[in-house]
Amino acid sequence: MDDASRYIVGIDLGTTNTAMAYVDMAEAGAARRVRPFRIPQLVAAGEVAEMSVLPSFVYLPGPGDAVPDTLRLPWQTTAPSVAVGVFARDMAALQPSKVVSSAKSWLCYDGIDRREDCLPFSRGSVPRQISPIAAARLTLEHLRDAWNARMAAADSAYRLEQQTVMLTVPASFDAVARELTVEAAVQAGLTVRLLEEPQAAFYAWLQQRGESWRQEVSDGDVILVCDVGGGTTDFSLIAVMDQGGELGLQRIAVGDHTLLGGDNMDLTLAYAMAARIKQEQGLDLDAFQIAALTHACRAAKERVGEGDMSPQNVTILGRGSGVVGGTVTTRMTPEDIRNLLLDGFFPVCQLSDKPEGRRKVGLRTFGLDYAADPGLTRHLAGFIDRHSFRDAAGNPMLPTAILFNGGVTKSAVFQSRVLDVLHAWNAASGREVVVLQQADADLSVALGAAWYATVQREGGVRIKAGSARSYYLGVESSLPA
Repeated sequence: MDDASRYIVGIDLGTTNTAMAYVDMAEAGAARRVRPFRIPQLVAAGEVAEMSVLPSFVYLPGPGDAVPDTLRLPWQTTAPSVAVGVFARDMAALQPSKVVSSAKSWLCYDGIDRREDCLPFSRGSVPRQISPIAAARLTLEHLRDAWNARMAAADSAYRLEQQTVMLTVPASFDAVARELTVEAAVQAGLTVRLLEEPQAAFYAWLQQRGESWRQEVSDGDVILVCDVGGGTTDFSLIAVMDQGGELGLQRIAVGDHTLLGGDNMDLTLAYAMAARIKQEQGLDLDAFQIAALTHACRAAKERVGEGDMSPQNVTILGRGSGVVGGTVTTRMTPEDIRNLLLDGFFPVCQLSDKPEGRRKVGLRTFGLDYAADPGLTRHLAGFIDRHSFRDAAGNPMLPTAILFNGGVTKSAVFQSRVLDVLHAWNAASGREVVVLQQADADLSVALGAAWYATVQREGGVRIKAGSARSYYLGVESSLPA
């Protein structure tokens, strides 16, 4: 990575979607801005299109599953044996045992050897498997090759391998998960720096607002970055403070690693719909069908995120000769969405509530060690109680502003519930919680990562990173027996 490179690139290697953005440092003044990189990818067999994000799915076809040439991308001279992106995501509902998903969640899971071939995860027979690191590498290689085909075709000095690249990770990733992420990038030929996703999202907001950000927050404000993605949930607190007459920013807390997000919602919907199919149609779904149903429910959940609360049909392939038309269909109602997703994952709770720490059971079909309590608002209450400053009475100082990030929080329904809970906690002060509007939740982390690296090189407003967590020193002393 060259600190004098022409381009500065930000990559959001997401659980569900991957995005890339860049700054052209050859531009000067007002012309210099962060641009999203539209990513060419297969959207159907033999059909390539440019999309704003690259779904983080890897399709591993068998010998008879696809004509190799239909998987070829414009920059490839030979037919590939894998596909990444929209086509791979769509194949997950049809051939779930041949599609790797949620590789990022597996990359941070210490219950497996993350360098061994274990994905797609299955307790049964799987035709092909790759490691979590390999899945991340394949996604990064797709970005690398797409960039080089467009941006470096005329000059190899502009290849992605030669540019400044900022790669984002969850704030709660431990040292091992960060190291493995870098390892995947190195295998893809990239030299990267890491940046925490909540900070990247906040830098995107700063870049978008310019100097006007100082009119939206004031000295003493505490900003909550609420980042709920496909696989993980991250909470961060950023304090706004007067620094010699100028407003400055100081990160004061980062939440613990919480393996909880959109994937859990998909699983919850899938098991509920499987129970309904059993009740209404007398069919017991096998593991293959549950996996397919989970991907189908993901699509339904994303429509909810876009504001569609209408009843939705969920269809998967049948497995028996008695299934009419070879498919199984059930209907997801608005009540299902409200009861299972809104009340299940964003329950109304008190600030004194804490996430349950019971033995982890349920929702473990895919082997991941998910959080025991699905209540994201209870996790938020626990985070604020542990990490927020205290007033004179010992009460935690609550956030006065919130920045939503992550695919799950794109839904106005979910945002509204989080705000209702925060307002209830903040009722005594009578102060409203201000929402800091983000232009594009799908791209904000990649945009912010590119802008952060630009600020590092050129100067600008930066968030001071204090200790992300509180530490307590225990002093042992001799006591009478």
